[in-house]
Parts: sequence; structure tokens; C-alpha cells
Amino acid sequence: MRKGIIKSSKLVLAAMLLFMVLQFQAIHARVRHSQPTTYIVGDEEGWDMIYDMESWTQGKPFHAGDLLVFKYDDQRFNVAVVNQEGHDSCTLNDGAKVFDSGNTNISLVFGANYFIDSAPEICAAGMKMAINATAPPPSF
Repeated sequence: MRKGIIKSSKLVLAAMLLFMVLQFQAIHARVRHSQPTTYIVGDEEGWDMIYDMESWTQGKPFHAGDLLVFKYDDQRFNVAVVNQEGHDSCTLNDGAKVFDSGNTNISLVFGANYFIDSAPEICAAGMKMAINATAPPPSF
């Protein structure tokens, strides 16, 4: 009788382990990193002074690797990637990158991302934004 109980216990344990392995494999097979999201900055208005760009960022779940598409009048505006000081003071810091093609694509890096128009008066009028990009979430 004791051998029967031990044998049954081993079978139950083996079945539980097999179930756990199969569950892990099923879950692991379904987990994929989500695709980056593409955002048109300013939506249909583009990167423009029509409204405050800081408010455009509100409520959007930005993640590292997401793509920002800046569409703008290249005769009037540009977009500069700056640090926090450059953003806060509307100035170009050392190492700032300025783009002026009228159609600029920039991938977000993990953490703080800062963008301004390089003309201080345009930046101060609302053509600047700060985005904190979190790690991309897994999707099922």
C-alpha cells in the first residue's frame, strides 16, 4: 500500500511539473515586445505655434523606441533635441542637434527627451516639449 501511495504521489508531482512547464511555454510563446508607436507631433496641425506643444504630450504613453514625426514649415521652424537646461531656457546647449528639413523623424530614448524650436522667442511661445519615455511594455 505504501508503494502505491508513493507511486501516486510521484505521478501527481510529475503531472504538476509537466503542467507548469507547459503553462510557462505557452505564456512565454505569447509574450512579444510591443511594436513602437509612431506619433505625428501636434497631430494634424504638426509642429507649429497653433497650440502649446507641452499640452500635446499629455496623456500619451510614450515608450523608448517610439517614433516622433515632426512635420513643420521649414522656412519658419525647426526642431532641436536639447537637454533639460536647453528646454527650460529655450537655448541650444552643447551637443544639441538641430533639424530643419520640414519632416524630421526622431526615436525616443529611454528617460527624458527634450525638444525645442531653436529660435528663443518661438520656443518661449510654446514650441517646446519634454517627454519621459518609459521602457516598452510586453504585449500578449
